[in-house]
Amino acid sequence: MSELIEFNTERLRLRQWRATDREPFAALNADPNVMAFYPAPLERAASDAMADRCHALIAGRGWGFWAVEIKQTQVFIGFVGLHIPTAALPFAPCVEIGWRLAFQHWGKGFATEAARGALQVGFELLDLSEIVSFTSIRNLRSRAVMERLGMEAAAETFEYPNVAVGSMLRTHCLYRLSRIKWAAPSV
Repeated sequence: MSELIEFNTERLRLRQWRATDREPFAALNADPNVMAFYPAPLERAASDAMADRCHALIAGRGWGFWAVEIKQTQVFIGFVGLHIPTAALPFAPCVEIGWRLAFQHWGKGFATEAARGALQVGFELLDLSEIVSFTSIRNLRSRAVMERLGMEAAAETFEYPNVAVGSMLRTHCLYRLSRIKWAAPSV
C-alpha cells in the first residue's frame, strides 16, 4: 500500500472516498445531463461498484479518481483525478486525467480547478512524464476543460473499445500534456 495522497485547491478538497459519497454519486451517475456522453446512466449497483473501485485504487496506490467536496460546505460534488485505463487504447500504457461532477456544480470552474491540482500531483509527486485525457468528440464541455488545462489535441481520433460499434459516442479525441509543457512558464 502506498501513502494516501489527498489535497486542497482554493475551493475544493480532493480526498479518499467515504460511504456517505455513495448516494450523491449514484444521483449524479443517474442524471442524463451528466451521463450524456456515456453509453447510459448507471444503476445504483454499478455506481456503488465504481465508487468501490475508486476507493480501492486510491487505497492501493495512494492516488486515483478522488472524491471532490467543496471545502466551505463539505458537500460531495463528484470525482476528479488520475487513472490508469484498463481498456485496450491505441496510446496505452498511459495515465489519464478525468472528471465527473454533479450537474448543479457545472459552470463554476470546479473541474478545471480540481484537475489543475491533480496535474500538479501527477507531475510533481508521481513524476509522470505525460498525462492524457480523452472523450467523445461530441463532448465539447470536457474538451474545453482539457484546453483550459493546456492540453493539446492529437491530430487523430480513435474508436473507444468500450462503446458499441455504430454509437455516435464511439469516436473519441485524445489530448496530451507533457510535464515539460506543464512546467514551462506561460508567455
